[in-house]
Amino acid sequence: MLANGSVFHPRAGRAYILRGGRVVAGAGDIRSADILVGADGRIAGIGEGLTAPDADVVDIANRLVTSGLVDAHQHLDKTGVLRFTPNPSGTLQGAREAFAKYARTAPPDDITRRAERTMARCLSRGTTAIRSHINVDKDAGFNGIEALAALRGAWAERLTLQLVAFMTPHPGQDLEWLDANIDAAVEKADVVGGTPAVAEDPYRYMDILFGAAARHGKPVDLHLDEHLNPQRPLFDAVFDRVRKYGLESRTVLSHVSVLSAMPRAAFERIRDEILELDLGVVTLPAANLYLQGRDADMLPPRGLTRVAELVRAGVPIATASDNIQDPFVPTGAGDMLEIGRWTLLAGHLRGDELKTIYSMMTEIPARLMGLGADYGLREGAFADLLVTDCADVDTFVAGGADTMTVIAKGKPVFEMASRPVAGDEHRQPAGSG
Repeated sequence: MLANGSVFHPRAGRAYILRGGRVVAGAGDIRSADILVGADGRIAGIGEGLTAPDADVVDIANRLVTSGLVDAHQHLDKTGVLRFTPNPSGTLQGAREAFAKYARTAPPDDITRRAERTMARCLSRGTTAIRSHINVDKDAGFNGIEALAALRGAWAERLTLQLVAFMTPHPGQDLEWLDANIDAAVEKADVVGGTPAVAEDPYRYMDILFGAAARHGKPVDLHLDEHLNPQRPLFDAVFDRVRKYGLESRTVLSHVSVLSAMPRAAFERIRDEILELDLGVVTLPAANLYLQGRDADMLPPRGLTRVAELVRAGVPIATASDNIQDPFVPTGAGDMLEIGRWTLLAGHLRGDELKTIYSMMTEIPARLMGLGADYGLREGAFADLLVTDCADVDTFVAGGADTMTVIAKGKPVFEMASRPVAGDEHRQPAGSG
């Protein structure tokens, strides 16, 4: 529902102008501007008083226009399997074992059905780009990566989907299998990933991952030190391989929970190397709040990394969903705004840092995913936009919108309109024309 009360339906295959919106630029600054969306689904112009021959004009007076949200870390092969994969311990290892058992018999059409449902829910809540880690191991084989590769193509006009070949080590599953199969897996993927802390030989395992990334010219995204034991971090081994294989600026470290358990001096040394190598970080508050610290007798830890300190040091850190309704995280609706609020609360950010949270689910994850000029409120980018009734970015992050139109690749794909309370049917929302 837009400012004039009409439903947003521009003619298919035609350019259109979003007239009179308040466009979010940079770190939450707002300017009044029109947006011209070309027939190719890309932003053709941003400015006041735009015109274009034969273009439809859509009145969005006083509506806030933001970029689509970016979820830089999901597991779409696992989503929605909660009722099939009990995890009585509530621990990370319990979740890994539960899914490994399920993956041995999960058919590809089951993966496709579950993943599409979550992708649709994410899109309806404003997420227009997702990076998903997909298990490749002796249990799952190639079922997940093949199913998601097909969805990546089928959804290309609605959602940008990147796939991480998540080469998953399990006890008793030797590294020879992963080494023999990684090239075939990486050819189907966009990124190389893994979880070194649970490998029987983490150093050889990392050489397999980084070697494949270098051979195929693809970036790396690791689940790194998703634990709270300060005696066994693997940061230095990762830094050595980033340098050896030339993957500076092309490596992302997800979770890094152990940083919160390390002495300050040790943390600061690692932080400085992350900055020097231009590495990205992704925090996953839902999973780390749920899985970590269950064995603590008193004052259980939050389980997250040092979110606030990394942010304030200038480390590019994004927040993301991780798992949705599975043994790793039993809840979730594909709502990045919900995840953003958890990040602020659990990560010890402040109420005056809501714009920081916005950056952590827009331009920062877009940068870590290498979306480049295809993303953002700029000419030439895909028109992945959210049009809402929010007053500003702080309001958008803190409480969300009552009315929202999701535009993906230039096409309106979802509209949400609030229902008036009894006796309020004839009132217009604040700021409407």
